[in-house]
Amino acid sequence: MATRRITKIGVLSLGKILGAIYAIMGLIFGAIMTLTSMGMGSIMGNEGALAGLLLGTGAIITLPIFYGILGFIGGIITAFIYNVAAGFIGGLEIEVE
Repeated sequence: MATRRITKIGVLSLGKILGAIYAIMGLIFGAIMTLTSMGMGSIMGNEGALAGLLLGTGAIITLPIFYGILGFIGGIITAFIYNVAAGFIGGLEIEVE
């Protein structure tokens, strides 16, 4: 086993990865919110069903975009902070084979 040290993370690289992961999570949460709002809306009658459909459709479109943007920004901030800390401490050690 060889020990390697991660001394720097690509800022945009981590931002893109976390943006994609968070967008997928937003799609899953949006789908759950869509099903929930449509179910609750149908219980409320015709007007509630329309409101549930609009809210659910909006959630499945906006949540992945919102989560993706937040994941991208969070990834950039995380990589920047890691790079600064790794400059002082020396990085993260991993074992590779």
